[in-house]
Amino acid sequence: MSAIYIEKISKKYGKVNALSEISFEVNEGEVFGLIGPDGAGKTTLFNILATLQLPSSGKVTLLGYDLVADYKKIRKEIGYLPGVFSLYPDLSVYENLRFFATMYGGNIKDNIHLITPIWKQLSPFKERQAGHLSGGMKQKLALCCALIHKPKILFLDEPTTGVDPVSRREFWTLLKEIKKQGIAVLVSTPYMDEATRCDRIALMKEGKIITINTPTKIIENYKGKLYSLKTATIFNLLDCMQKCPIKSNYYPYGECMHVSFYSENFNLKDFEDFLEINGQKFSDLAQIQPTIEDCFIELVAS
Repeated sequence: MSAIYIEKISKKYGKVNALSEISFEVNEGEVFGLIGPDGAGKTTLFNILATLQLPSSGKVTLLGYDLVADYKKIRKEIGYLPGVFSLYPDLSVYENLRFFATMYGGNIKDNIHLITPIWKQLSPFKERQAGHLSGGMKQKLALCCALIHKPKILFLDEPTTGVDPVSRREFWTLLKEIKKQGIAVLVSTPYMDEATRCDRIALMKEGKIITINTPTKIIENYKGKLYSLKTATIFNLLDCMQKCPIKSNYYPYGECMHVSFYSENFNLKDFEDFLEINGQKFSDLAQIQPTIEDCFIELVAS
């Protein structure tokens, strides 16, 4: 049985379709990622799955429970970490943890083993007010609060946004340990390097799912031929590409520009000639393997 089963759910706000017939399922012990730009519908989906909103149509079951009819039972079995950490800043670290454990009718002692790797880092600061913690420590405390009642499903809405790179890496190491406990994890992230750590990912755009697959399969299904080139005048090159007669998709990527070509008859020499005719100096023009970010940009642009 799937931990999360979603069948054609939609959500409308007036005339706006925030979600349009979303369908997928998440298995026990799986980390499933939601990737998409702002406004894609990720937070709306999380709010529905966390029983904070009702869908306009469609069906959702969590652990075999119906989202609408059994919402009280569902709330006992899920943990939710929203984009803005729901901590009480005037309470200490330990008081926050005890409060969330009590909310679910439990206590810290019974389930402390669930959060031991995180608690080892937090315990030296257990008397400190949550409002005085660093961003990374707030993140760890929020995760402890979401786990302390031993949930079977964990919802994480962009949990690492605004957190330093070291804390982000530590957080994903913790998720790897959490999935070993059989907990199903649904996580959204704006960081493409984090997307590659998921077992499967769904790419979202304008309330719809574009594709669902493993990170490896998504990269393998990249349709174009991707090239990277360096130039000292990248903004001039962007303007120049608007006149390119070869069907392509292009965008800045760090210090380089990435260009995808989709014609079966593509000839690299034709592209080089186009650049030279238009006075564009470039270096290191070479075909490269796409990343998840390249795949996402391609799918969003299509």
